[in-house]
Amino acid sequence: MNETPVLSVSEISLSLKSCVEQVFAHIKVRGEISDVKRATSGHIYFSLKDENAVLSAICWRGRNPATTQAIQEGLEVICTGKLSTYPGRSNYQMIVETAEPAGVGALLKLLNERREKLAKEGLFDESHKKQIPYLPETIGVITSPTGAVIRDIIHRLTDRFPRPVLVWPVAVQGTECAEQVAAAVKGFNNLPENFPRPDVLIVARGGGSLEDLWGFNEECVVRAVYESRIPVISAVGHETDTTLIDYVADLRAPTPTGAAEKAVPLRSELLHHTQTLQGRLGAGLLRTIQEKRLRVESLARALPNLNELIPLYIQRLDDASGRLTRAFETLMHRAGDKVSALGRLLNSYSYQNVLKRGFALVSSGGHVLSSSLEAEKHPQMNLTFADGTIKVAPVKLKKPPVNSPVTQADLFGK
Repeated sequence: MNETPVLSVSEISLSLKSCVEQVFAHIKVRGEISDVKRATSGHIYFSLKDENAVLSAICWRGRNPATTQAIQEGLEVICTGKLSTYPGRSNYQMIVETAEPAGVGALLKLLNERREKLAKEGLFDESHKKQIPYLPETIGVITSPTGAVIRDIIHRLTDRFPRPVLVWPVAVQGTECAEQVAAAVKGFNNLPENFPRPDVLIVARGGGSLEDLWGFNEECVVRAVYESRIPVISAVGHETDTTLIDYVADLRAPTPTGAAEKAVPLRSELLHHTQTLQGRLGAGLLRTIQEKRLRVESLARALPNLNELIPLYIQRLDDASGRLTRAFETLMHRAGDKVSALGRLLNSYSYQNVLKRGFALVSSGGHVLSSSLEAEKHPQMNLTFADGTIKVAPVKLKKPPVNSPVTQADLFGK
């Protein structure tokens, strides 16, 4: 009889782990998330439960952001991964690789919670929205390169107003959609200066279910659009479809074709509008010229006739010229009379006229002597009379007696 081999605890635990991982190497489990614990290492520990059982689960750090965001308390999800064991506690657990909300109800609950969270952060505020350029030089389109969406956009742009289009190909659904769309928005914003950067971006895809459009509800896409320096037009799904990118985009279009219509004006309407403005400008200019002409003509009628105005001023000039001549003659007569009076006064003050009245001018060496003291200093003097000049020599004067008349003998000696 064969004996049953004796195994250690570690051996039986490893055998059990190998058996479980081999049988349950790829599984999908649906359940409600509970007991979520996010470790400082970045790993997430939680449980999946239904009405009858509980399954421990782990999501290692570095998984898809959509997976980590879907792990929320009370949310029903479908997790994909494998089953394993943890020998240290003798329990089994699921290693989760992907997690996505299960059913429309769970998705709507997650969508509402995420919308409220981002709204509180101010990502949907109107003050952050940028103006869409009226006529962009280049348009960037983020969509699938093989779908009908890009063809519809280019066709509508060609019909309305042809513009250069740069296409950034992305997956528009699935687990890689969100990361690729966010990377495309950032990529367009970070194009080098020597590369034609778009003036507006269109993020577009066709219609689909809530699950198909879920990539455009991811937080990384919303934040990338919010941080974009280039204006963004969202055109995801049909008119009735609403995703979080519609709230953060600078403009929402009901369809991808509608996004092309909002991105550029209609060329024929622009030409018609330009021609209308040109006609209005010409009519306004002509009207202004006519108004100015009428104004000039009105002012011209108010002006006096030059043939009547000039003779009047000529007559006034002749009258003023005559009065000026008469005034000048009067002024000259008055000036002449004044000069004559001054001449007579000057002549009356002439020393020659004084000499004629019996006076004499005493001088010596060309200098006039005005006192006896000066006369004593000169040995010879000239006496000038009205009829001639004589030379005399001074003598010393005798002081006359007090209160006695002065005689010629007293002055000149015997």
